[in-house]
Amino acid sequence: MKQYLVLSLACLALWGCAEQKQIADQPRLKMIDQIDFSHVHIQDNFWSPRLSKHISATLPVCIDQIENQTGRMQNFVNASKGEGEHSGIFFDDSDVYKALEGIAYSLINNPNPELEKKADEWIDKIAAAQQPDGYINTYYTLTGLDKRWKNMDKHEMYCAGHMMEAAVAYYQATGKRKLLDVSTRMADHMMSLFGPGKRHWVPGHEEIELALVKLYQTTQEQKYLDFANWLLEERGHGHGTKGDEGKWDPAYYQDVLPVRELTDISGHAVRCMYLYCGMADVAALKKDTGYVAALDRLWDDVVLRNMYVTGGIGSSRHNEGFTEDYDLPNLDAYCETCASVGMVYWNQRMNQFTGDSKYVDVLERSMYNGALAGVSLAGDRFFYVNPLESKGDHHRQAWYGCACCPSQISRFLPSIGNYIYGTSDKALWVNLYMGNTTQIQIDNKEVTLKQETNYPWDGQVKLTVTSAQPLNKELRIRIPGWCKNYTLSVNGNQVKASTDKGYAVIKDWKSGDRIDLNMEMPVEIVSADPRVKQNIGKRAIQRGPLVYCLEEIDNPKNFANSNLTASTSFEVKDEPGKLGGIKSVEATTGDQKLSLIPYYTWDNRDAGKMEVWIDYKE
Repeated sequence: MKQYLVLSLACLALWGCAEQKQIADQPRLKMIDQIDFSHVHIQDNFWSPRLSKHISATLPVCIDQIENQTGRMQNFVNASKGEGEHSGIFFDDSDVYKALEGIAYSLINNPNPELEKKADEWIDKIAAAQQPDGYINTYYTLTGLDKRWKNMDKHEMYCAGHMMEAAVAYYQATGKRKLLDVSTRMADHMMSLFGPGKRHWVPGHEEIELALVKLYQTTQEQKYLDFANWLLEERGHGHGTKGDEGKWDPAYYQDVLPVRELTDISGHAVRCMYLYCGMADVAALKKDTGYVAALDRLWDDVVLRNMYVTGGIGSSRHNEGFTEDYDLPNLDAYCETCASVGMVYWNQRMNQFTGDSKYVDVLERSMYNGALAGVSLAGDRFFYVNPLESKGDHHRQAWYGCACCPSQISRFLPSIGNYIYGTSDKALWVNLYMGNTTQIQIDNKEVTLKQETNYPWDGQVKLTVTSAQPLNKELRIRIPGWCKNYTLSVNGNQVKASTDKGYAVIKDWKSGDRIDLNMEMPVEIVSADPRVKQNIGKRAIQRGPLVYCLEEIDNPKNFANSNLTASTSFEVKDEPGKLGGIKSVEATTGDQKLSLIPYYTWDNRDAGKMEVWIDYKE
């Protein structure tokens, strides 16, 4: 096999983003609704083993760490009694809430009485720790309630936001309101202190904004949406303070400009992602085109100038975020797992506004590479930082003192079905490719979608849509940006569909038709933007949505001295017994052979060096 393609585009994703970029004449508002994962039953050779490991390993690890290995749950017990010390970091409550959200999502598609009982026990302890005025935060309850709401960087609203997300998820999963009631009381407490005509407040770590929108959508209480909007509008007006420790920096906290004036990403990467998600959610409901215009500008800055080929973001360990455009070191890359998950969240929202597949291209890249690398194949160890080069000393851990990433993965994995399909007035949208059966009502009609595929290992997808009555919608099937050649057929007859913003549009179809998408999946040699000085004279390897890397265990000890050339040939090898079953890539240059594995699989065997960007000679 001698298939390769050299790409050199002005973005590190480098899969055709520049070709697909379309700037509308004016900002758009939400046009697509996602099909919720609760309706999606995934049966997929790639994803099903990961979802199984989530249940058997990831959640048990989180539960054990929270209950037995750290003091996170004990903090709630102590707070309920009003005695004892607080252990850990001031924002550790959030790990409990995120793990609880992961439990809730798991229960939706995999009912488990024992797991639900465990969640109820946690919720009882959380509720018992709430103060009479509605306030809940174990750090301040145990270290001095007189100090609360004085330091904007102590994550009080951040923790509250994650509690709200968990409460909404658990209510959706079980119908139980206890944590939802705790959350509304905390929201009401905050609103008694902050808001128009009251105190100013700029949360140091965004999260509360998007959580309040979820609370509004669940309770239909307009005040929660309005409060989210108010918090967003607080930024960039000098209301932020340095707090008790003097660490407040406006750029780090996205507080330099009013959010609707933002043009460039800055500061802490995860905080940015949560901010942009909150802006998108409020914009959709408030019809705020100013927010959408700002998000368009920010997306260009992130993807075209500040994103790694893995879909990871955040190049600096110093601020867990950004320095300057095109500064993308490999060995010292930060690329926090939480930030990659945040890229999925944000890009899904951007796609809902626009119906543009370029956002799903980034979503997919971040999901399969940046986020999925964050958890081991066994599901029990985690990366916080995801570099693109290692000297053999960077490994996943069972837990972290700051454990935001393990708990983030615990809630992300069971919800991946959220990103497969969407609906709009005129169309049914197919965004991602994974085996599943989905049953849902669309326009009051019972619809079943069935997708069969071996993606991401090959590009063949079979889709069947069955509706009790005519659906009267287009089918919009995403053609990934990495795909340069494909065929589309209906009931075995090849069709030449029109395309719009990266989607093939099928207008003439009926219930029960079989749609086949066959995408060629060659090996690609990818080059970075020449302004990325760290990758001058280097290339990366990609196949389909997967970025590949060299790992020492598969290659000569001096593999870092190897190189690719224009004459390098590639062979894709099916290796069902390796790393959970993969397709590796063998690169041959003269008598030199290199073996590459998908980036998400690295550091699952013996320790050794790793690199994504490989020397290249013309």
